[in-house]
Amino acid sequence: MNSLSFRSAVDLSGLIKKKKIGSEELLDLYLKRIDKYNPRINAVIATDIPNARKRAKAADSALMKGDDWGPLHGLPITIKDSFDLAGMPATWGVPELKDHRPIINALAVQRYLDAGAIAFGKTNVAAYLIGWATRNEIYGTTSNPWDVARSPGGSSGGAAAALAAGLNGLDIGVDFGGGVRNVAHYCGIYGHKSTYGITNWVGHVMPGIGNKPDLAVAGPLARSADDLMLALSLIAGPAPDEAVAWSLHLPPPRVTDLSKLRVAVMLEDAHFPVDSEVQERIQAVADFLAKKNARVNDGARPAIDSAAAFQIFGGLLMAGLTSRKRDEKFWSGLAHLRTRFMTVDDGCGNPVEKVFTHAEWSELNTARERLRLAWKEFFQEWDVLLCPAAPTVAVPHDPKHEWHERKLLVKGRRTSPADPTFWGAFFTVAYLPSTVAPAGLTKSGLPVGVQIVGPEYGDYTCIEVARQLEREFHGFVPPKGWA
Repeated sequence: MNSLSFRSAVDLSGLIKKKKIGSEELLDLYLKRIDKYNPRINAVIATDIPNARKRAKAADSALMKGDDWGPLHGLPITIKDSFDLAGMPATWGVPELKDHRPIINALAVQRYLDAGAIAFGKTNVAAYLIGWATRNEIYGTTSNPWDVARSPGGSSGGAAAALAAGLNGLDIGVDFGGGVRNVAHYCGIYGHKSTYGITNWVGHVMPGIGNKPDLAVAGPLARSADDLMLALSLIAGPAPDEAVAWSLHLPPPRVTDLSKLRVAVMLEDAHFPVDSEVQERIQAVADFLAKKNARVNDGARPAIDSAAAFQIFGGLLMAGLTSRKRDEKFWSGLAHLRTRFMTVDDGCGNPVEKVFTHAEWSELNTARERLRLAWKEFFQEWDVLLCPAAPTVAVPHDPKHEWHERKLLVKGRRTSPADPTFWGAFFTVAYLPSTVAPAGLTKSGLPVGVQIVGPEYGDYTCIEVARQLEREFHGFVPPKGWA
């Protein structure tokens, strides 16, 4: 039975529909595993068992009557804390919101439910969704099931850890600087950062903010590429008030035959180094594709200054947060980003903090449009770009320091925690989609994910490459000791 808990969402829903396992039976399996394993990792931070059980019974009864609720019929899932799920906590890891209980569901969550899923719990997040370590004052620290002395990443660390440990069937994350991608990489699962604008933001806005932030997208987290494809098809598209005017039709994958795939490979950047053990696994993926007769090139790059692109990302990010300038607690957690992107010379050799004007934001936005054009030209010749999702494997816990205070070791050198964000930001700033898929384990037994970047609206191309790799190279494997 324990092997069931690690099956894909697509497989599990299929088993339920074929009546080979009941929805309530699968729910009980996950609840038992949470009782046994969750204390070790603190991934699931709230449950609603009575309502989940009621819905699971209804799902089983519906099948007996021949009723099919949808592609996720009866599948028990969890939802990241920051997404509204009626009656359950949506705290964003912020003490002031510890009693916040929304009365309606986020639209992305509702679309999971409309497809038949049973949302039975919430998963932990980094406070304010800032940083690649999932820790907050309400629920504490989440650990990585591959090594509980390490972080599962952030901000969706609870979701990723739960999936890796076999505690749920599916979840959802948020990504602007890599929040879906780094947790997938750290935990050995699948994650997809969607093209900007195709996933809606209704029900995922922190109380008191009231608007969708620039750069951020929602994206699924799962144990298989097929799950990503299905989940994205559910959550992508316009909100109801927009659907009167437009609809979304993502193009099919460019290539389904690996021998016809055109692949650029970027193992590291001159300004942003990557540990050798991570590079080795990305290279292994590239070598596999070359053996499949794909066209592989490790020197192809867009006509872009990567360091300048990172500064454009940072400027847009910080400019978009100016509405929160009076929230000192929030801004204290951004110290690493403030130093990296907002500190300038006053002309006399003294560092001062920059305040962005609308005119400066407009200049940054114009620069972003130039980046988008450069990437569009690049992807006329190449189908995907392979690169790391982060410069290191999962980082050790550091309870003495907040994320923004840390120094991370990359190739033996200490670096700001802002710099790893490059591997998400470089593509986020140009609106590009990206899938992270398992690329195998390091010699020390920790997972590495390969980031598969595609052209704007090429989401299904990214996921299709991940699916081919899953079938022929490497897929999700459970961490030892969690069966």
